[in-house]
Amino acid sequence: MTFSLTREEKHANSNLRSKSPGASVGIFGSCKFQRTSLFTILLLLLILLTPFHPLLAGDPFEEKRQTMVERDLKGRGIKDPRVLEAMGRVFRHLFVGESKREQAYGDYPLPIAEGQTISQPYVVALMTEAVTLKPTDRVLEIGTGSGYQAAVLAEIVKEVYTIEIRKPLAETASKRLTQLGYKNVRTKYGDGYFGWEEVAPFDAILITAATNHIPPPLLQQLNEGGRLILPLGSTTFHQTLTLITKEKGDLRVQEMGGVIFVPLVGEGEKKR
Repeated sequence: MTFSLTREEKHANSNLRSKSPGASVGIFGSCKFQRTSLFTILLLLLILLTPFHPLLAGDPFEEKRQTMVERDLKGRGIKDPRVLEAMGRVFRHLFVGESKREQAYGDYPLPIAEGQTISQPYVVALMTEAVTLKPTDRVLEIGTGSGYQAAVLAEIVKEVYTIEIRKPLAETASKRLTQLGYKNVRTKYGDGYFGWEEVAPFDAILITAATNHIPPPLLQQLNEGGRLILPLGSTTFHQTLTLITKEKGDLRVQEMGGVIFVPLVGEGEKKR
């Protein structure tokens, strides 16, 4: 198939060539248009052939996390909006191994390293809500584990101090929390039974391991009006989640129901 240009088309092309020196122009457009088209095609090919980066997909667990908040937390009586918002923000799937990520938002504990577990979301929310946190509070956690509870606390309060007796867990949790941007969390490798005297006192203390008594050093490091929560009872079977409030030197005790936690080790293990 052939075609010919009319006199008017030839004249138009001649004018365009004279206005754009060095440019070859025809009825299909300018070289600039052709270069742009070629660049667009190459860009599309690059996108299609490059492995897809997971960060570009956003958060693949958003729906599961919000379902957890609505069904397992609100649905079971958690009411504090700050706790619900914190649980909805923290990526629990990043605190478990890759093989467990699909299960991360189920309402049950999951195994982590060193024979330990990450507590079920409801228990994390219950303990956090029970100590009635304020934005200005300084909180101590005994038993860092994966770092998940510390991350939830850090979303709510000014400062979080967390102690882990297993060095590999302490190091991994500290690195993870730093990578996730939690600048208000300090992690320490040590025996939580003795607390963290050099940075005491604390407005709230959470013990996330079972013990048959309340460690005296922790009571001493609790502020007046402070709250301490722990799984109290047998370290072999089940315990009672117990809330202690320090009021004018006395202790007010409130039992909150049965739980099962791994035992507190170190000095706490010696005193069973």
